[in-house]
Amino acid sequence: MTDVHIVGAGIHAFGRTPDMTGLDQGVYAVREALADAGVDWADMQFAFGGSSAAGSADAALPRLGLTGVQFINISNGCATGGSSLLSGYWAIKSGEFDIGVVLGFDKHPRGAFNADPEASGLPRWYGETGMMLTTQFFAMKIRRYMELHGVSATSLGRVAVKAFENGVVTPHAWRREAVDLDTVLNSQMVSDPLTKFMFCSPAEGGVAMILASDRKMRELGLTGPKVRGAAVRTRPRGSFEVFAPSLDVERGVAPTVLASKAAYEMAGVGPEDISVAQIQDTESGAEIMHMAENGFCADGEQEAWLAEGVTRLNGRLPMNTDGGCLACGEPIGASGLRQVYENVQQLRGRAEGRQVADARLGYSQVYGAPGLSAVAILEA
Repeated sequence: MTDVHIVGAGIHAFGRTPDMTGLDQGVYAVREALADAGVDWADMQFAFGGSSAAGSADAALPRLGLTGVQFINISNGCATGGSSLLSGYWAIKSGEFDIGVVLGFDKHPRGAFNADPEASGLPRWYGETGMMLTTQFFAMKIRRYMELHGVSATSLGRVAVKAFENGVVTPHAWRREAVDLDTVLNSQMVSDPLTKFMFCSPAEGGVAMILASDRKMRELGLTGPKVRGAAVRTRPRGSFEVFAPSLDVERGVAPTVLASKAAYEMAGVGPEDISVAQIQDTESGAEIMHMAENGFCADGEQEAWLAEGVTRLNGRLPMNTDGGCLACGEPIGASGLRQVYENVQQLRGRAEGRQVADARLGYSQVYGAPGLSAVAILEA
């Protein structure tokens, strides 16, 4: 089996772009990725991609060229981008294809995400009581976690402060203005304990990656980070997830734990080897919980880590170096691939203003409802 490399990466800045559709932004990202790799659309042997609110991803084909390329639409909640990457990885790793593209894009209206309970396999009453509204179920989940593990509201605030600081120096971020801790903690309460600066916003944007085999990379004279490991896992019974009508007394294993362990094993590395990490931060509490679920620290250690600045740009393990979902916003189809894009920039030494010194291994993890995670580990 061949190794798989990311030889091109393109992005359309996240935020609000009134004069462009979500599809426009996806097509833009593909063209940027092709230019970055120095290849043509006609060279692509496959495509995987998805969008939640901006139509089918294969609608990009008439814009890019009707070449007969295999194109499969992916839909996996916020993990759509991570699932598209894994699909492309498998396509090349198996030896079936040598080069192709993965993409994600979206364009969401203003207002909180409010999922359909029946589409998630849950009873109608679950949605009628407001439990599918993202602000409410994320708040309930982090509140329980805080009580169990001694995490303070100040730690929630520190996650947001870091995100906005990183967004200032990131060209593709939406929120590019720093916000101090006092402002974060004392801003409008949305769903206790989360204030308005602790939530990401539904957004717009597009990201695309060109993946290639070792053979094709050498043939075309390309370079790019190697995908050392990639995995997607869904929630087992009893896992502590947001879309669950009840919680078992004995907590089950989270899908992020399963996906991270699989990716570490595949890559032959551990959390202590990671240079830079992008993890799901739909709101401040998500980043805190996922710090532990991805194996970087124990439950409750986040309090000290955040106080000591371990995850800041100059810390021991920089996290969400482009500002994450909090600063970039979340277009569902593109969000997971944005994390990978940021790691590609870091590993290629192109993350100007936010570059992590000597970055060798980049880690990304995206969580999608109703309980699944996608993890990818890249090597420079």
